[in-house]
Amino acid sequence: MRLGLALGYWGRGPDPDHVALAQEAERLGYDSVWTAEAWGSDAFTTLTWIAARTSRIGLGTAVAQMAARAPTTTAMHALTLDHLSGGRVLLGLGLSGPQVVEGWYGRPFPKSPLTATREYVEVVRQVLRREGPVEVAGRFHAHPYRGADGAGLGKALKPITHPLRAGLPVLLGAEGPRNIAQTTRIADGWLPLYWSPTRTAVYEASLGDLREGFMIAPMARAKVCDDVAEGLLPVKAMLGFYIGGMGHAARNFHADLMARMGYEEEARQIQELFLAGRREEAALAVPDAFADEISLVGPRERIAERLALWRAGPVTDLLVLAPDPHTLRVLAELNS
Repeated sequence: MRLGLALGYWGRGPDPDHVALAQEAERLGYDSVWTAEAWGSDAFTTLTWIAARTSRIGLGTAVAQMAARAPTTTAMHALTLDHLSGGRVLLGLGLSGPQVVEGWYGRPFPKSPLTATREYVEVVRQVLRREGPVEVAGRFHAHPYRGADGAGLGKALKPITHPLRAGLPVLLGAEGPRNIAQTTRIADGWLPLYWSPTRTAVYEASLGDLREGFMIAPMARAKVCDDVAEGLLPVKAMLGFYIGGMGHAARNFHADLMARMGYEEEARQIQELFLAGRREEAALAVPDAFADEISLVGPRERIAERLALWRAGPVTDLLVLAPDPHTLRVLAELNS
């Protein structure tokens, strides 16, 4: 199991420690570093900044939002950074949810998310392969565009720039069972949002027979500390926000996933508290057991025992949300 460093997205402003953390992760032998985006900082600019200050470590987006860019634009970002970094890019994509897609990007959330995802990936693949002009007669992503409201002059094109790697890895953030199953067929890897090494049966039906080299790369917050309950507070705060606020009361993919993992009643309670404006109570309502099983928190010996569970399963890459070099170092030592 390889280790990656997950940096997430910025809050109010850039984190002055991110480059140093990425450099330390590279020195410790971490395989990759990952950035994200929500409705603030973007994933690619930060990753390019890190690329210029590192030399070996893989550069992943977990995730770049599909609604933010046409698929050809995303492919341009990826192939450009892949050239500049010497072939280090791992392109992680995610659809996001209706609130963000319609509220932030001002676009309709696709009525058939699986079809939209499949078409998006196909366009990206065609750009990167550069075997001919990009041509996809898609429902959501048509290249060239032939809609009645267009000029009718669209021309199928292939990229001027020759991509460095036709097989640049494409990973997908997927939560629903059918979306995960499709991911195993059309992508090079899967970026699970929540992964519990003791509940892998939740995903067995969707994963099926995985082809060789397929990446399963979940994120897990990690913190070496003496007080487990205190160390779990940031995990619970994150879960309270995602399960309570990252989606509508009637359609929240994160809450649905928590329910499938055995915490349906708790997920709905968190939603109710968060949507009522009681955010602190929502975070505290997250069960310690759930926060604990999807993270690595506590003294070194405890983390060693729990890391063994992650290594025993199908996870190929553990993307660590770790706020300090000490935790990064301990995980590198335990995983060696």
